Amino acid sequence: MEHDMPARLEPRDLTEAELTGVAVHGPGDSKIGHLSGVRDIGGDRWAIIEVGGIMGIGAKPVAVLARDLEFLRGGDGGLHAVSRWSARELRRISRYRD
Repeated sequence: MEHDMPARLEPRDLTEAELTGVAVHGPGDSKIGHLSGVRDIGGDRWAIIEVGGIMGIGAKPVAVLARDLEFLRGGDGGLHAVSRWSARELRRISRYRD
């Protein structure tokens, strides 16, 4: 995946439909999960990341502030998110429950 000249986007400018299913990449450009949705709670937008598991089975949902992710749209129009956390670090966060 290339990060040469992608357009950086603000999470507040993206709809839940646009964000749901977006791949999340961590350090070293490794894919660490995908967004299963967003929640607006107390004036903050939270991104729900499904991390771990195999083909979606056994994945753990965790919530992080959306502003702590970098949302990028590549030249092909595809959207992805970049996290400063590794999959291992995200798995240490408590499971998100609706």
